[in-house]
Amino acid sequence: MSAEPRSVREDGGSEAAAAPQGSRRRRRLGGAVVFLVLALLFVLPWATLFAFGVHWPFPVFLAGTVVFAVGLVSFPFLMAVGHGRRRNDRASRIADSTLGIVWVLFTWSVLGDLLHLVLIVLGKGGVGPARGIAVGVVVVAAALLGWGHFEAMRVPRVKQVEVTLPRLGAGLDGTRVVLLADTHYGPIDRARWSAGVTEAVNALDADVVVHAGDIADGTPVQRREQSAPLGEIRARQARVYVTGNHEYYSEAQGWLDRMTELGWESLHNRHVIVERGGDRLVLAGVDDVTAESSGLDGHSANLVGALAGADEDQPVLLVAHQPKFVAQAAAAGIDLQVSGHTHGGQIWPFNFLVRVDQPVVSGLSRHGERTQLYTSRGTGFWGPPFRVFAPSEITLLTLRAVQTG
Repeated sequence: MSAEPRSVREDGGSEAAAAPQGSRRRRRLGGAVVFLVLALLFVLPWATLFAFGVHWPFPVFLAGTVVFAVGLVSFPFLMAVGHGRRRNDRASRIADSTLGIVWVLFTWSVLGDLLHLVLIVLGKGGVGPARGIAVGVVVVAAALLGWGHFEAMRVPRVKQVEVTLPRLGAGLDGTRVVLLADTHYGPIDRARWSAGVTEAVNALDADVVVHAGDIADGTPVQRREQSAPLGEIRARQARVYVTGNHEYYSEAQGWLDRMTELGWESLHNRHVIVERGGDRLVLAGVDDVTAESSGLDGHSANLVGALAGADEDQPVLLVAHQPKFVAQAAAAGIDLQVSGHTHGGQIWPFNFLVRVDQPVVSGLSRHGERTQLYTSRGTGFWGPPFRVFAPSEITLLTLRAVQTG
């Protein structure tokens, strides 16, 4: 009788020991993958500019090598200090800018290397073309980064879109909904920018203003000054907000409380009714899809809860941070979902990678017979202070009823 329990304990012990070992292996593998990706991002541009047949004088080669080596070694530490528990804004600014610069250099180095390879195949390679390509990569990257920084830091242009909702009552025809998303108040102080966004929104004379999440990178206390202008935004009928995934990195409940303090209604798996001319629109919102894994009590993307008590015959405008929630929205017969999250890719060609995770990168799309989705490219930016071929936007959605007779 005693042998069997010992066997069970021995098996249990071996399984318990194996679990941490497996976890350590996964962490090591993950760390190795991250290191290899970082090495590729830094090494390929270095090779294009200083190694692939360019034969620069040794001082030029040495200087370029030192710059890239310092960047590669320091980048992980700056990211850890800037975006880890310490949340050092200065380190974040350096790390984020480095990431944007190296991404643009990597992208255009790949294109330059492909051109160089074609020239070699055609028998037109050599030092001259190699140097020309290297200089071209630097010039193009510098131009795009300068322009991209301007695009990221300016107050977004207004993008106007008309959306016809067949179930919308005639009394609500022409309802003006302003959509903000992904303001990402962060290490760069953008309080003046935030005030400029507020001024631009107020000029639109909106019936409803929506913030579709990712207000900030940081806590409400850290980003208090930058978020303050949101309290000055005006809307005739409602100002509503839902959490994005970044809120769950930094006090999601605190941001819900902060937005309430600023006079916004948090659609924390709930809805409000917008009424005009005797017709009604259900304005519902859900927490971000990452909310449930955050461990916060009462946080999850609960569409059933958001629609509880709503009249099924009334049209629904749903606010959900990530476009991929549209699968659930379509199954529930939602009329229009508005989202952000993608940033339109933010820095080309990252939009192609975003498309792997999300059904849409930007713009208006249809999903099923009834449901439409509008995906904003975002009002601000995350991380690297650049936007390349993905301009930010303040979106003015004008809702239209189907005209009869």
